[in-house]
Amino acid sequence: MKILVDADACPVVNIVERVAKKYELPVILLCDTNHVLQSDYSEVKVIGAGADAVDFALVNLCARGDIVVTQDYGVAAMILGKGAYGIHQSGKWYTNENIDRMLMERHMAKKARRASGKHHLKGPAKRTREDDERFAESFERLVRNSGI
Repeated sequence: MKILVDADACPVVNIVERVAKKYELPVILLCDTNHVLQSDYSEVKVIGAGADAVDFALVNLCARGDIVVTQDYGVAAMILGKGAYGIHQSGKWYTNENIDRMLMERHMAKKARRASGKHHLKGPAKRTREDDERFAESFERLVRNSGI
């Protein structure tokens, strides 16, 4: 089992690495050429810039039983199809039971934005220490439950 992280602008890389070290699990951080990542623990793979290049590389590297950290619901759906585990940076697990609903909600929100003409949304709220603690607890539980 390995941990793959869609690491472009991912705020939980340090938490992932801390938990991975504890369980002696390999981590691969994937980013595009627009981001510079360095790690003393993880393998860093820089993928050529391009729409969804990192996403497709991540899905191709993913295997049954791996854990994937991503905020992209489309990537989550694809890795679930390969038998991997998925977690959002909020700590929410992607499952076969919730992914269809999440994809539909994303589609409906995009459709509503298009209809209203609002294309520049405010963005997510500033990440808090509580957000990090919630992710760390959920991620470690996922690691333990995934059969290491």
